[in-house]
Amino acid sequence: MTESVEPVRCGWVSSAPDYLAYHDEEWGRRVEGDDRVFERLTLEAFQSGLSWITILRKRENFRAAFAGFSIPAVAAFGPSDVDRLLADTGIVRNRAKIEAAIANARAALDVGLSDLVWRHADPASPVPKTLADVPAHTPGSKALAKELRSHGFRFVGPTTAYALMQAIGLVNDHLSDCWVRDAGS
Repeated sequence: MTESVEPVRCGWVSSAPDYLAYHDEEWGRRVEGDDRVFERLTLEAFQSGLSWITILRKRENFRAAFAGFSIPAVAAFGPSDVDRLLADTGIVRNRAKIEAAIANARAALDVGLSDLVWRHADPASPVPKTLADVPAHTPGSKALAKELRSHGFRFVGPTTAYALMQAIGLVNDHLSDCWVRDAGS
C-alpha cells in the first residue's frame, strides 16, 4: 500500500479543512472585479486584531450581512443597517469596522476599486523562503493604503493593504517550497 504524502504548504496553514482549502484554492490567486476586491478588503479590515480563521469561518455570514458585498447595496446602508449589523452574532460586531465598510463602499462608488488596487501589483516581489521573510507591509502597501485613504477609504493601513495584496495575488508570498507557489493563478 502506498502512503499518501501531504504537499508542502506555507507554515501559517493549520490542518483545518477550511484553512487548507483557502490556502490551496484562494490565497494569492488573482482576484479582480470591484465587488470581489471590496469583499476581500472588507474581510481583511475586519480581521485586524483577530485570527484569519475567525473571519474565514464567518465569511458566509459576512456575505449575507453585507448584501453579497455589492458596493452599491452596502453604500446605501444607513443607521438601521448599522444597528442590524451590530446585532448580528454571525459576524464580528465592531462599530468602527462596520462603519468603515459602509464608508469604503461609498468611496468605492467613485473609483474603479479593482483597477486602483491592481495598479499596485508587484509581480517581481522577492520569493520568501521562510515565514520570517514575509513582510507585514512594504513600500507598495504603504502607497496603496495612502491612495485608498486619499479616496476616503478607512481602516486601510499598510498592514491591511499588504494582507489584501497577498490575498488577491498582487504579490506572491507563498513560500519557495509551497506547492501552490508556481501552481498558477
